[in-house]
Amino acid sequence: MSRAAPPPAAPFSGTPLDDALADLLHADARRQTSQTLSPSYRLAYRDPDFLLRDNMRAVRFQLELLKPDMLLEEAGILSTFVIYGSARIPRADACTTEGAPHPLAHHYAQARALARLASAFPAESDGRRHFVVCSGGGPSIMEAANRGAADAGQTSVGLNIVLPMEQVPNDFVTPELCFQFHYFALRKMHFILRAKAVAVFPGGFGTLDELFDLLTLMQTGKMAIIPLLLFDEPFWREVVDFDALVARGMIAQRDLSLISFVPDAWAAWDAVQRFYAEHPEPIWHRRHPAAAGGSAQAS
Repeated sequence: MSRAAPPPAAPFSGTPLDDALADLLHADARRQTSQTLSPSYRLAYRDPDFLLRDNMRAVRFQLELLKPDMLLEEAGILSTFVIYGSARIPRADACTTEGAPHPLAHHYAQARALARLASAFPAESDGRRHFVVCSGGGPSIMEAANRGAADAGQTSVGLNIVLPMEQVPNDFVTPELCFQFHYFALRKMHFILRAKAVAVFPGGFGTLDELFDLLTLMQTGKMAIIPLLLFDEPFWREVVDFDALVARGMIAQRDLSLISFVPDAWAAWDAVQRFYAEHPEPIWHRRHPAAAGGSAQAS
């Protein structure tokens, strides 16, 4: 009786002990018996039934934290320029059902222009980059952001999320920097971990969630102040009564200086450049008057 062919050799891991890949290859090559076919015999790290148990949630959290972080570090991404906004704003050439131009369609072009400006920021001598464009990876404003980076010939990040409705990455996200999340919390953490500036275009619940999450972190001093740029001041003043929050004592007047309203992409990029020229070291809201390149009291 002939012996089974040995399993293919795994790449050397730098240690004399077998690594996980080597064991996986050996396990696949084993003779099939009722014992080896049992789910209990699977290697734990390749057993989906085991990994998807409720009491393995902490491990899945860790995986969604580590995988994007490690790959972004390997890609030389030092910081990001995050662009938030609705998935429902069409391109400028789109019209309403009545044939009129969509009232918010011009924001697509502004998001695309801002991404081009940020993507033109020079890389470090070793090739690592700051202000790498990062979006939610979906359509509309997110697509415009990734498209603007592609216009500049640069890579960009897309942080997609599994949703009940079909949600696929837009065509302009760099494939190697396109990630999919199950947990909203981990996705939001990755938006902020490397953020050096954030632009927020009109949006719905998801955009509001991301905006107020960032405001809370800066207000409470859990993260350093970064430029937070809101496009379309009339929209935001209609949707959120910031001054009423101050008047009713819910926030301090100085908290509003965490927000900058900007009219267009060029003003936004200028505010970012000015902020870091004035504050080359991190500043904190609890220990320093907020200074994000503007004020919510200014037009």
